[in-house]
Amino acid sequence: MRLNFSMAMQLGRASSSGEKTEVRVVVVGDHGTGKSSLIVTAAAEMFPQNVPPVLPPTRLPADFYPDRVPVTIIDTSPSLEKRNKLTQELKLADAVVLTYGCDKPETLVSLSSFWLPELRRLEVKVPVIVVGCKLDTREEAQVSLEQAMSPIMQQFREIETCIECSARNLIQVPEVFYYAQKAVVHPTAPLFDQETQTLKPRCVRALKRIFILCDLDRDGTLSDAELNDFQVKCFNAPLQPSEIAGVKRVVQEKMPEGVNARGLTLTGFLFLHALFIEKGRLETTWTVLRKFGYDNEIKLRDDLIPVSFKRAPDQTVELTNEAIEFLRGIFNLFDHDEDGDLRPAELDDLFSTAPESPWDEAPYVDAAERTALEGLSIDGFLSKWALMTLLEPSKSLANLIYIGYFGDPASALRITRRRKLDRKKQQCERNVFQCFVFGPKNAGKSALLNSFLGRPFLDIYTSTTSQCFAVNVVDQLGGSRKTLVLREIPEDGVKHLLSDKESLAVCDVAIFAHDSSDEKSWKKATELLIEVASHGENSGFEVPCLIVAAKDDLDPYPSAIQDSMRVSQDMGIEAPIPVSMKLGDLNNVFCRIISSAEHPHLSIPETEAGRNRKQSRQLVKNSLMFISVAAAVGVVGLAAYRVYAARRNNSS
Repeated sequence: MRLNFSMAMQLGRASSSGEKTEVRVVVVGDHGTGKSSLIVTAAAEMFPQNVPPVLPPTRLPADFYPDRVPVTIIDTSPSLEKRNKLTQELKLADAVVLTYGCDKPETLVSLSSFWLPELRRLEVKVPVIVVGCKLDTREEAQVSLEQAMSPIMQQFREIETCIECSARNLIQVPEVFYYAQKAVVHPTAPLFDQETQTLKPRCVRALKRIFILCDLDRDGTLSDAELNDFQVKCFNAPLQPSEIAGVKRVVQEKMPEGVNARGLTLTGFLFLHALFIEKGRLETTWTVLRKFGYDNEIKLRDDLIPVSFKRAPDQTVELTNEAIEFLRGIFNLFDHDEDGDLRPAELDDLFSTAPESPWDEAPYVDAAERTALEGLSIDGFLSKWALMTLLEPSKSLANLIYIGYFGDPASALRITRRRKLDRKKQQCERNVFQCFVFGPKNAGKSALLNSFLGRPFLDIYTSTTSQCFAVNVVDQLGGSRKTLVLREIPEDGVKHLLSDKESLAVCDVAIFAHDSSDEKSWKKATELLIEVASHGENSGFEVPCLIVAAKDDLDPYPSAIQDSMRVSQDMGIEAPIPVSMKLGDLNNVFCRIISSAEHPHLSIPETEAGRNRKQSRQLVKNSLMFISVAAAVGVVGLAAYRVYAARRNNSS
């Protein structure tokens, strides 16, 4: 007797197996609750006369249920001596079937007093199916399943569903493991909030994106033709006109704004999916999501988005001109009032088809310049995209696709040329440059980043404990525009950064800020400069370096000029650039950073140790050259002598 599951709803008459290729169900519960009999009856489709205390693993084949995913059922013993084995099995479970005996009320109490808390203690975070076995023995005076389980389900939200069955009378036995399989293959948790009885935000965002993709004429509704195309794409079966009319009638009765004269609105589309889920038809919504490339976390599958970009350590990733033009169009599309300012509400709307806004947290949330209305200009908008592409290219590409980029993913991003080759060619083709900002505490690093973003100077000092980013567009002389990323490295974080041999590979320029009125600040900045320069020499990832003398509005310490000139001359870099963030006198420092990045062979500091190594290598090279020349002269001399000797012999 195989279970026959009919698909009664008109829209979405097929199911999808999702991404799970096998489901592992662990059955637990008190002694004598019917665990083993339940398993044998489900597999053999008949009630057994003799059942061992604990069964070996039992497998239900792929064709047992409509989703065609095999189920492996693990029987367990609750005895103390078997507790370690039970724990191991629970750790491997995809779903848990938790049993109690309808003939033993104390086993029902045990669910909330022991089993469910124990699952939480063990951190078994999988769907739980509560099963009342031996239904044929339940007394009529007992409370109903709904009355008994309602308070327990309120307390333990991990319970997916409850069901009563009778192995002896073959009542609802296959359904037990069908619900367990279904809870894994078509999980409720990512889609629906049981407490509020609403679709979860990430589910709404995915369905909104799908709705927009299916709304081919962009009129904000799905016409009958578009609805039918959607049905065929997802379920490989067309809808009859009467079926479409029936679907729209159901929506209109429950939610009038879900349908208008042109067709089904987004509100109606979301309502339908909420209705499917409430009716236990999660497979319908999951089929739709998976047809459009979503995984169980309601994110696009990895095979649709490259998770890594193969590149050398000193190569980075940038947006292509095609992607930038797409983003300009998106900016204009969501700038509803056409004021050139993408306000927070408009930005939220723009990312409403992504799993979440990618810029709500560090390092992006405060990384770009904001307008007076707390929004983003087109430069600020593109700057954030440039930063995300630099730091997390896969995330950037995914969000491009989420907001509607239809081109080939390969056409959206490009990998830049190696920095080593840039230095060799003495020029750079990058459009986005990353500058590491080093310096001791209270040197003015954060103030420099804030000035870059047009933020007012603050007299109150707050120590930076983690890396911060600031990104903006810099206008160069001659009309060119480049994007500059400033990455502040806290003094306490330098050692950790330089513990990685390749840490400077992604750096185009390093600047070293110091308080020009404080000799200790200068000495510490010099130590950092030597430390970074030495790391670059040793790792092969040398970077151009600039010194920034901050707080130029204060009187310099007595020997400041002599010290700075000596260090800059000894290391072969430019003299310090004086700036005052308080007075707003930045001395064109950001353009000078870009200029150093565009000429990567210049401003590379040389330490004394590096100079000595270079001299040693040159001596070895000269010695080898001398030996080679001497050897060559010897060879030529020997050849000449042989010619002379041969002629002399011939003449005699």
